[in-house]
Amino acid sequence: MVARLIWVAFLMTVLAVPVRGEGVFELERGQMIQAIKHDVISTSRAIGKNRLDSAVFEVMGRIPRHEFVPRSQQRHAYENRPLAIGYGQTISQPYIVALMTDILDLEPSDTVLEIGTGSAYQAAVLGELVENVFTIEIIPELGKQARQRLQRLGYSNVEVRIADGYYGWEEHAPFDAILVAAAASQVPPPLIRQLKPGGKMIIPVGAPFSVQHLLLISKEAEGAVRSRQVLPVAFVPLTGGH
Repeated sequence: MVARLIWVAFLMTVLAVPVRGEGVFELERGQMIQAIKHDVISTSRAIGKNRLDSAVFEVMGRIPRHEFVPRSQQRHAYENRPLAIGYGQTISQPYIVALMTDILDLEPSDTVLEIGTGSAYQAAVLGELVENVFTIEIIPELGKQARQRLQRLGYSNVEVRIADGYYGWEEHAPFDAILVAAAASQVPPPLIRQLKPGGKMIIPVGAPFSVQHLLLISKEAEGAVRSRQVLPVAFVPLTGGH
């Protein structure tokens, strides 16, 4: 009898939890976009602009971010903050995803390299905006999950490779843009070489667990490389044998 009462109480608790349907997620995505816009205005002096490309907001306003986080984190999927995805890694704060995407000035015909696939949310955002995305993840389990997730969601223009992203993906170089979603102690020379003249790279640079800076690297048509600091950030470190 006691066991039955416990079971009934458990069922009542489960049934009392509201179902989070697409309507709820759509509302939360809208709130996420508003939070990003607020952060853009708050950091406008540092980033040099007070608005981002509307195409970035349109894409992020429809991509189901809850599909890119563990089930236990889905209720937090549209909060404007990073979330743990396992293996010591995170899915980036939506504001940072939007900013890094916007700052690359992408064109629909571009081919983009991403380093640090993680859950593949950033790759999906890029995949909605450009022709081809090549993304590298060093943790095999995350790489396999990301590949399956992207295939399930229909991102046929995004290819995942499990490897050390420090060395880039030479077979598909040069790239119109490179986005690095993990902090390096210095800008990896192979990535500079694989960036197309006229292209841009966005990368967090700095030591783990200390102040890092988001750097915009621009490669001039004649090959000269320029950089500027955009914003202080905090990313998980780029790992590998280098």
